[in-house]
Amino acid sequence: MNNSSSSSVRPFWVIVNKEISDTVRSWRFLIMLGLIVLTCMGSLYTALDDFSQAIKASAPEGTFFFLKLYTHTDGTLPSFIVFISFLGPLLGISMGFDSINSEQNNGTLSRILAQPIYRDFVLNAKFVAALIVLGILFFALSLLVLGFGLLFIGIPPTAEEFLRIVVFTVVSIIYVAFWLNLAILFSVKFRQAATSALAGISIWLFFSIFFGMIVNLIAKGLAPSVFVSENQVVAFQRFIQNIMRINPGQLFNDATTSLLMPTVRSLGPLTTEQMSGAIPSPLPLGQSLMLVWPQTTALIAGTIVFFAIAYTMFMRREVRSR
Repeated sequence: MNNSSSSSVRPFWVIVNKEISDTVRSWRFLIMLGLIVLTCMGSLYTALDDFSQAIKASAPEGTFFFLKLYTHTDGTLPSFIVFISFLGPLLGISMGFDSINSEQNNGTLSRILAQPIYRDFVLNAKFVAALIVLGILFFALSLLVLGFGLLFIGIPPTAEEFLRIVVFTVVSIIYVAFWLNLAILFSVKFRQAATSALAGISIWLFFSIFFGMIVNLIAKGLAPSVFVSENQVVAFQRFIQNIMRINPGQLFNDATTSLLMPTVRSLGPLTTEQMSGAIPSPLPLGQSLMLVWPQTTALIAGTIVFFAIAYTMFMRREVRSR
């Protein structure tokens, strides 16, 4: 029993290793890797160059030095988290838009499925391989920023700072995996790789540029008059904010802002009664995790839904040899 299970699992990891090797050797991944590393190092340089202005001893978050490396900017370049939010979807789309249709167009998919392996191994291995590459990449980037900060500041990060950076890295991987599974879904759906790439980039452009414009038009058209109560204004702002959270980038920004800025105590509008008596102090890590749990759960749910749809379509499709 154990021998049969191990013999069935072994081909899966062979495919995973092959996919990892193909990914890290492809020019497409190397170009995206170079772009992300250069932009993130540029944002780190601007943060370190203006670091003395970022740290204020009187500020409640003044003790969280290392978190400033990921959020602060002098205005020359965006911060580290902004670059991850912008380039992360492009990385996920580039790794998944031709994962299935290129194999089918080249005639290799039918030859792979002719081997004594389970059909779902192909799709599962491609996702696991991409997830492993993303995990190594983002943890390496986070540790690289941490190492440069350690050399510049001269003191090690606290345990809470390190844990916040680890959780931020995990959320970043989940965010990119969301777009990766969307690209894999399009790769299963469309026969041509160019069509699946354009579909993924179109959705990314819609949420990055046009979705905010549409929500602003909705907010302008439905804005209440000036003669309404404070509770009605807060309810309207929460309604607009919930619409904005359809955007996965907004979910990622909310989650990372709460993790890397401990003084953020709420992700929505508050009434005067709710703000009265509030102590302006950083939230502990447990409270920040509770604050970002809905956003993280939504990204995980979207990732699972896209993968489930792609899995169902792939298992039902007919693969013919050319």
